[in-house]
Amino acid sequence: MHPYRAFLTGEPGCGKTTVMMRVCGRLEEMGLKLGGMISREIRQGGVRVGFNLEDLLTHETGILAHVNQKDGPRIGKYRVNLSDIERVGAAAIIRAADSSDLVIVDEVGLMELHSKAFIDAVRMALASQKHFIGTIHKRATHSLVTEIRSNANCEIIEVTQVNRGRLPATIVDRLSRHV
Repeated sequence: MHPYRAFLTGEPGCGKTTVMMRVCGRLEEMGLKLGGMISREIRQGGVRVGFNLEDLLTHETGILAHVNQKDGPRIGKYRVNLSDIERVGAAAIIRAADSSDLVIVDEVGLMELHSKAFIDAVRMALASQKHFIGTIHKRATHSLVTEIRSNANCEIIEVTQVNRGRLPATIVDRLSRHV
């Protein structure tokens, strides 16, 4: 049996990360060891100014992108912090593929896809026998996203306002059939 692979996608703000965090909570309650990375918004005065990364195993954090970042690829008003993507994000994925029951990657998105180390880490984790739950940017056209979308062993789940409340239970149920 193949390891379970699911990727959440949807419009920005649809609740992908919220669904992912609820799935993580339920899986931890089941006793699974989760690793990988989560990205979250950085807000100042109610305004989004960037995104941070967190390693789920070590809780190390870094800056994914920020409006005040001095260099790095530009995505909208943000500059991507390639060193933290590699130091925190890629390292978290590699660590998870080595020592966790399940690899979590939130997200395979426009910012993260500027890092070769990140791309290589995701490919390595997907080639492993570990279960994998990730999120992918709806409009990303990178070759890695194309590989994920065209892989018959990867379930692509669109998150909407209608289904986001029931998706955590659905995903946990599907994964539990593989554990």
